[in-house]
Amino acid sequence: MKRFALIGHPVAASQSPRLFAAAYDGRYPYDLVDEERFEDAWQRFLSGYEGINVTAPFKRDAFNQVDLLSERARRSGAVNLVVRTPEGLKGYNTDVAGVTEALRECGLPVSNALVIGTGGAARAAAVGAQELGCRVTLAGRSPEKGEALARELDATFVPLSQVADLTPDLVLYTLPGSVPVPAGLPLAGAVVLEAEYKHPQLADAPCRAYVSGLRWLLYQAVAGYELFTGEAPDTQKMAALF
Repeated sequence: MKRFALIGHPVAASQSPRLFAAAYDGRYPYDLVDEERFEDAWQRFLSGYEGINVTAPFKRDAFNQVDLLSERARRSGAVNLVVRTPEGLKGYNTDVAGVTEALRECGLPVSNALVIGTGGAARAAAVGAQELGCRVTLAGRSPEKGEALARELDATFVPLSQVADLTPDLVLYTLPGSVPVPAGLPLAGAVVLEAEYKHPQLADAPCRAYVSGLRWLLYQAVAGYELFTGEAPDTQKMAALF
C-alpha cells in the first residue's frame, strides 16, 4: 500500500493528517515525520514513503535534493511536495495553487500585490500573485535578502518601514504568528490573505476582504493530494473540517 507523510520540525500541530484522511476516507496511511535535521527526515522518506509533503524549515532543502522540478517549484525556489516518478524524485510547490485558488474563490479583482515576508511562504505568495497578473512588491526586514529575492522573482523590494506609503489592492501576509505585526501596513483597501492560520494576526484588521490561511491550506492540499495518488480528493469533505 502507498504511504505518505509530512516532514518538518515541528509538525505535531499540523492539519495535514486530518485533511488527507478526509480526502480519501482514510484509505491511505499518512504520517507525521518530525526531525530536527533535514537529512534524517529525508532518509525516512526514502526508506518508507511514496510521497511527502514538506513544511518549514525544509522547503529549500527539498528543492535542492530532488531530481526534477515542476515549473511552480522552479519559479518559487521551494518544494513542499515530493513524489516518486519513473524519472526520479519530482518536487512541486502546491502552495502556489493554494494562493491562486483561495484568491479566485474570494472573487475580487486584484492587480497590485504587496507580500510581507521573504521566506518560503512569501516565495509562493509572490509567484501566485504573479500568476494572477499582479505586480508584486516584497517587504521585509533584511534589505539584502529581500532585494536578492526580488531580483530572483522579477519583483520590487521595499523595507518594511516604507510600506505605509504603498497602495496595494492585495496584501499577502506571510510572517509567523509569533512575530509582531509591523506598523503601518496598508490594509484598508486591500484583500488580505494571511498564511498563518493557527494564530492569525490580521483576521480582525479593517480591510477590503480577509481570506484565511485555512483556504490556502485547503487548496494547496487539494492540488497536492491528487499528485500523490492520481485520484481526485474529496474537496467537500476536506473543506468541512474547517
